[in-house]
Amino acid sequence: MNTLSHDEQVQMTLRVIAVLDEWRLTSADKIRLLALPAGTRTRSIQKYQQGAPLPFDDAVSERVGHLLGIGHSLRLANPRNTAAGFLWLHRPHRRFDNRTPMTVMLDDGLAGIIEIRKEVDCSYDWFLDGQGG
Repeated sequence: MNTLSHDEQVQMTLRVIAVLDEWRLTSADKIRLLALPAGTRTRSIQKYQQGAPLPFDDAVSERVGHLLGIGHSLRLANPRNTAAGFLWLHRPHRRFDNRTPMTVMLDDGLAGIIEIRKEVDCSYDWFLDGQGG
């Protein structure tokens, strides 16, 4: 259930789109990562970049939270090198069967996004361990 105000939805939208822009994703990949409704056109990403809020249903809200967490963790790990997060996301990694972290997120959906978040955000992984998950 979404409890964000309209202004909070706009701010979250702008933040997550900025993160996805940093990762140099196509509009089609942004739509896939965010699990936007079927039939969402790639040009609709432009309206989100200009301040229209995403459709914050439960699925989109959960993904936005994880994607912002991943972006934050990548910036914390490399505060002086903004390109490092992009490079890490787009290089094959042995932990992911030589797939790139971005491929894991795009191909495996929410489970892949959570897997990548656990990889880069140790506090989130510890939280899950404490929850029995």
